[in-house]
Amino acid sequence: MTNNDIVQKLWNLCDVLRDDGINYSDYVTELALLLFIKMEHEVRETNTTNGILNKHALPEYARWKKLSGLSGINLLNHYRETLLNLSKSTDPLISAIYADAQTRLREPRHLEQLIKSLDSIDWFSAKRDGLGDLYEGLLEKNAGETKSGAGQYFTPRPLIDSIIHLVKPQPRETIQDPAAGTAGFLIAADAYIRGNTDNLYDLKTKDQEFQRTKAYIGMELVPGTRRLALMNCLLHGMEGDEQGVVHLGNTLGSAGTTLPKTHICLSNPPFGTAKGGGGPTRDDLTFSTGNKQLAFLQHIYRHLKDGGRAAVVLPDNVLFEAGVGADIRRDLMDKCKLHTILRLPTGIFYAQGVKTNVLFFTKVSDKAIGSTKNVWVYDMRANMPKFGKRTPFTRSYFTEFEKTYGDDPLGNGERVDQGEAGRFRCFSREWIAGRSHSLDIAWLKDESAEDAADLPEPAVLAQEAMTELEAALSELQGILAELGEEVAE
Repeated sequence: MTNNDIVQKLWNLCDVLRDDGINYSDYVTELALLLFIKMEHEVRETNTTNGILNKHALPEYARWKKLSGLSGINLLNHYRETLLNLSKSTDPLISAIYADAQTRLREPRHLEQLIKSLDSIDWFSAKRDGLGDLYEGLLEKNAGETKSGAGQYFTPRPLIDSIIHLVKPQPRETIQDPAAGTAGFLIAADAYIRGNTDNLYDLKTKDQEFQRTKAYIGMELVPGTRRLALMNCLLHGMEGDEQGVVHLGNTLGSAGTTLPKTHICLSNPPFGTAKGGGGPTRDDLTFSTGNKQLAFLQHIYRHLKDGGRAAVVLPDNVLFEAGVGADIRRDLMDKCKLHTILRLPTGIFYAQGVKTNVLFFTKVSDKAIGSTKNVWVYDMRANMPKFGKRTPFTRSYFTEFEKTYGDDPLGNGERVDQGEAGRFRCFSREWIAGRSHSLDIAWLKDESAEDAADLPEPAVLAQEAMTELEAALSELQGILAELGEEVAE
């Protein structure tokens, strides 16, 4: 069996969960609680090389053989008690993974069916291809189901892989994601480094330990998502500190101030404008804004070390929002060298209809002025296919962009402006300043514009309209604030 076959078999178990009244949004969390116990068993039984998972072995009462040896109400009661006890484990990582964990299964026969189904999987094939990759595949499958809404937590794998290829993380560099989700960026960075160091064996012992425990740090606001991230990291051999690789907290609140400065920042901050008093509460950010992406952008370039590099996925409104948005973009281009903007195709995020971009920049100094001289823009949006199940978004679409970007992760390689007919162009800081520092730069006529019969789904159009309205509202609030007027709630 291939990993894809196993992922599909795992996904089919969601039918069992649905029969017990568990909805789409809880599928993977419910399955993962049990699946992690099974995966830990497979690692321990075969003495595989995931030393991190062996280090955090589950206690006897939570072992797979204990569960598979029970049946009926005794099984369900023991499983409920196991989850409760694991949440109180003396191992901080295990207790974090199972914090507040409860099963919503009500029928013992459904739990028995899940256990038997997991036992029937070809785990030899799964271990050959990597249990971590299998788990990652399950998260991706969940994100692909639009009903689950999980797309907001999952960045498309081809995009992550392309970004990692260009940023080129190196051993002993610290890498941060302040909106970690299920830790896709951090895991991909670790995989890249492992792939270039013979799975870390080319490194000295102390450097191997650094990679496992200190190289990566993320923060995630949603406890359930953080749980999936911690499982994901452990299954990929990433331990982190006592709180794990991904800490629980609000980056835009006081917890964000505890995140250290870092060599590399890779992130896809959550889309949308904060509502109901849920806006940024940081008092150390220079510019106050209710726009979460603009606040995350400030955190990222403030928390980069001098010489550090970043790649951040952001929606279009961050590039053109006036008022405080222009102030933040100006500040970014002063403190950092914003060297490349990639305009991404529409429709690549499973649960979002917004248009997105990737900003690549290098930190110069918090005291620097005028660090950005020119910005290169690659338009990967115009004249592109309509991506979906019939036209999957694959890594091959990034080939030309990666070629024009060059081999230098800082964007200093030789580049050629392709002119108005090409996809890659260079724009001066002075020209950008004349546009109120708007970075929403497009020049290609989109010949693939959809006709009326090929319009996006109504939900996608509604999402796009909401995003534009929220951006406009944020601009108006910024104008009122500049005029000294109070903004009505």
